[in-house]
Order: sequence, then C-alpha cells, then structure tokens
Amino acid sequence: MNSLYTAIGLMSGTSGDGIDASIIQSDGEKRINIVSNHYCAYEDEIKNEIITLKRKINNSKDLKIWSNEIDFLEKKITVLHVNFVLKILKETKNLEAYNGVDVLGFHGQTIYHNANEQISKQMGDGLLLSKSTRLNTVFNFRRKDLLNGGQGAPLTPIYHKLIYENLNLSYPVAFVNIGGISNITFISKGNKIISFDSGPGNILIDRFIQNKSNGKIKYDKDGEIASMGNCNEILLENYLNNPFFETEPPKTLDTNDFSLSIIRGLTFENSVTTLSELTARTIVDSLNFLKQKPKKIILCGGGRKNKFLFNRIKNLSKIETIKIDEERIDGDFVESQAFAYLAVRTLTEKPISFPETTGVKFPCVCGELIKFK
Repeated sequence: MNSLYTAIGLMSGTSGDGIDASIIQSDGEKRINIVSNHYCAYEDEIKNEIITLKRKINNSKDLKIWSNEIDFLEKKITVLHVNFVLKILKETKNLEAYNGVDVLGFHGQTIYHNANEQISKQMGDGLLLSKSTRLNTVFNFRRKDLLNGGQGAPLTPIYHKLIYENLNLSYPVAFVNIGGISNITFISKGNKIISFDSGPGNILIDRFIQNKSNGKIKYDKDGEIASMGNCNEILLENYLNNPFFETEPPKTLDTNDFSLSIIRGLTFENSVTTLSELTARTIVDSLNFLKQKPKKIILCGGGRKNKFLFNRIKNLSKIETIKIDEERIDGDFVESQAFAYLAVRTLTEKPISFPETTGVKFPCVCGELIKFK
C-alpha cells in the first residue's frame, strides 16, 4: 500500500475574493482523507487591485508593460498566502498526528491565460512561500503542460475522477465547475475522462454587476437578479457566434476573451439574465461534443449556488442535475482539495494532465517542486 502524504492546497479563483485552503491526506492515487477546509477573505483593497490589474492585461505584451505592478501585487498575494498557511498550521492542533505537512499546492492568482501563446500567468512566488513556511511547495502547475502541447487547463479532472470513484457513481457523469470560466469533466465507461472549458461562467455576470453598482454588489446572489429579467435572444446569439463554441475540445478560455460591449443598451436586469443564459446555454450546448450524454450533471464552483443557472442547466439539458454538496462534499473547497491532491501527485511524480483533459502530447507530471526538506 502506498504511503499517505499530508498536503495543503491553496486556491484563489478568478473572482479574486479570497483564498480557499484544504488539508488532505492522500497517496496521490485512490486514497484521500479530507482533514479540514479553511477560507481567508481578501480585503476590498486587494480585491480591487486584482480586478484592476486583470482588466489591464488583454494580451501578452501587457504582461511586460505592467510587469512592475504584477511583481508588486504578486508579492502581496504571496505574503497573504504565507500568513494564512502559518495561521492554519498554528490552529490545526492535530497536524502532528499526520506527521506534519509534506507539501503545499499553490495555485496562485491567474491574470492571463493564452494556450496558443503557451502563456499562463498565475501570480504567486513559490520560492517565497516555501522559504517562509519552511515547506515543500508545488506551484506553476500549467507551464509544463503548455510546453508539451497542452492547453494548460483544466487541471482538476483527475481529482473529479477520484471523487467519482470514491462515490461509486454510475457512468457516464459530468462534473461542471462554474467559476469565472465554466469547464466540464466527463467520465464514461472504463473511467475515461474528457475535459474542456465550455464558456464564460460567472465572470461576465459578476463584472457587469460590479461595474453597474460601483462595486457595491459583487455577484448575483442566488440568481435573483437574473430571475427578474428577460433574455435578449438576438444579443445572446451574437455571443454564441463566437468561433470558440464551434471549436472541438480540448480548449480553454481566459476571462478577458469575452466583452460586455455586446449587451450595451439593455436594462440592468435584462443584461444579467442574458449573460446568465449565456453561461447556462453554453454549458448545455457543450454536451454535444460528447459521444454520449451524461446520466447526471454534478455542479461545482461558486456558480452552483445560482438558482437561475441551476434551473436553466437542468431544464435545458433534461438531465438529472445536482450540486456536489448533495454528495456530502463541500462544493466551496473542491478546487483547493484538488490542488492539494495535485501537489501530492507532483511530489510522487505522477501525471496530472493527460491528452484527453488538456490535449497535452503525453501524460504530464506538471508543477514546479521546491523542496525545502
């Protein structure tokens, strides 16, 4: 039987609202034990800095233009991660029972992603995190995948597969993660995986609401705003005409790949409804790329709480749709658990990306490992 390793996974999503952290024990294969989950909210100042910087970076040249600002914010974000890890270590009294922490999985804050350019920038200084916490650290998870012909994302499918196996679910099943971008993990007979980005998730909805409310409203809680408006089918079709939606998987998106300019002129509620319909419609339409439709859709990510999205996905697909929480899994921490698991796989030299998940040329051991001990 393989050894169990204790890992902390750190995840900061495209919303830039804070850090999710999970402590797990795993062999990097089929065994996993969730020790605890933790959350650290960013203060408004750093949230705004992340949002402002993200909007300045629309191409790879902008990474150079704004490099000083990127470096400055990267250090701030890393220090916040350091302090959060140290706090978790101090508060988790039973960690000695797990022989301490073997590795950190550090996702960082994504500010630019373009698979065609083989560039994916996650702000986060792995060396500083490792030195400051005195722990082995895996970071920069996407680089090796991109260099070997992959899209660099999504990276969580191998963890979705682990959940699938541990829950003894019937195939075929689709895990749909609705974060800033939506992505799908489809698992069929023989535990075969296909995964890809389906389209915008929460990013356009959140960005529009924040713009119109001057930051006072962060998101459409429970989909209440979307439920009050009407979808403009003509403008929705303008979004759906984007070539991305006809592109065969594997494929990925950046949060800046779609603009809010298309919905200019709509009322507040109708804009939110149209953008929400875009998210739901593209998730369901993406199922057409699969050889068979799933028997069940399991929603993960922050968007799973949006009742409008949930009901539209369920009604449009005519497939049983549930939130992952119904399987006794905390849907707020699936990705932080995933990056803890990926860190263990990197530490034990097991692949985390595959031709079927990112389009990489061969199963790839990704992530840069900094060994502190």
